[in-house]
Amino acid sequence: MSEAKSRKGVVQISEIANGLIDPVLAKRAGINTMLLGSWDEIAGSDFADCTRPEKIAWPRRSSEIGSDGGYQPGVLTVACEGARALFLTHAQGELIQRINGFFGFHAIGQLRIVQKPVAPPPKPYRRPRPLTGEPARRLDTMVEGIESEALKAALKRLGTAVLSQRRK
Repeated sequence: MSEAKSRKGVVQISEIANGLIDPVLAKRAGINTMLLGSWDEIAGSDFADCTRPEKIAWPRRSSEIGSDGGYQPGVLTVACEGARALFLTHAQGELIQRINGFFGFHAIGQLRIVQKPVAPPPKPYRRPRPLTGEPARRLDTMVEGIESEALKAALKRLGTAVLSQRRK
């Protein structure tokens, strides 16, 4: 029995999103969401946190393809943070092999490394205001039967965040 029939018309949001995003990424950057989603495993623990694939440039013209008219691999542009780009340069042969193993054929022949920030800067954490009045009394009655002090404190923090009014 096929998986689509067993789900009775239910479609995951990731399937819909990938169906919408993949054609745009393929046209603009030559990348698909599978490569982006698997990048941490492909890059390995050494480079997963400091690198991100940006685009794949495929040769288009017959002059770029070469005299034999056969397939030529593309160039993957990888964003890398700061001084780690030097280490990535030394490990690019292994990374190219991992990428080609992911694709299942000789898709990438060269890496182009671009130094730029990869991860967005973390947003500052704001503590919620302490509860007063009725919401504070309601939260206290909700957690009063809990014996573990650590669990009670964690639930109070969660309740404070949920019940506090948002800042505008």
